[in-house]
Amino acid sequence: MRAWQVERRKRTRHLIELGGLVVKAGIVELTNDDRATIYGAMLWMAEKLQSHEGKNARNLWTAKGRQAFDGERREEQMGRRT
Repeated sequence: MRAWQVERRKRTRHLIELGGLVVKAGIVELTNDDRATIYGAMLWMAEKLQSHEGKNARNLWTAKGRQAFDGERREEQMGRRT
């Protein structure tokens, strides 16, 4: 496989994973799949990250995301035990 094909597949997988996070967070359902709302929220996040509050916002969001991933991992492990 050519190098450009490998890179294209990596990029495609990355974009699919990011889209999966939007779905996983419930944003698609909460916004009724309104792309303008979703995009606007992402722009707001980008502005927040670029502001003087950016570091605090990133730390808060990272902690919340890790907590959610850990909770899901525990649920999966509990499901395997039964």
